[in-house]
Amino acid sequence: MRPLRYSINITLDGCCDHRAIPADQELHIYFADRLAEADALLFGRVTYEMMEEAWRLPASGVWPDWMADWMHPFAKIMDAAKKYVVSTTLDRVDWNAQLVHGDLVTAVRELKNEPGRGLYLGGVKLPLALAEQGLINEYEFVLHPRLAGHGPAVFGGLSKYVDLMPVGRHDFQSGAVALRYKPRS
Repeated sequence: MRPLRYSINITLDGCCDHRAIPADQELHIYFADRLAEADALLFGRVTYEMMEEAWRLPASGVWPDWMADWMHPFAKIMDAAKKYVVSTTLDRVDWNAQLVHGDLVTAVRELKNEPGRGLYLGGVKLPLALAEQGLINEYEFVLHPRLAGHGPAVFGGLSKYVDLMPVGRHDFQSGAVALRYKPRS
């Protein structure tokens, strides 16, 4: 069974707005390595559209000028990755993606039951729904030393506790810390 791994960047006050997170070379290298550990990515519509806008290789075949050279390895992995998209509003997707149809829990269990190294999950709303169902095998919070003073926050509205045990840690030169956890049985 493929594990479903969730990862999110958050500030000390719990904000996961990507515009509030300082992204540097070390962070991009770290996430490129983490994404390379997965067979596919699982996104909700909002995260899929945000990632596509930022990381899809333009038709010209040349990355945009705003993208630093050190972002290219992450961008290439993100662009090439197989993606599954959960959406009730999209009729179709492209960018190496396919829509997840039917019952969410059944569909995600089927994806997890496929052979492979794992699925990587991002976003806010979809992870909440999957955490409610006990479908996430690993949680990773990359905690940044910043106070944002606004949201969105992760797992707001979770109906029950999810007790976790630590399984890994990575310290960044910026002061950020990646903390990995697995649910306690």
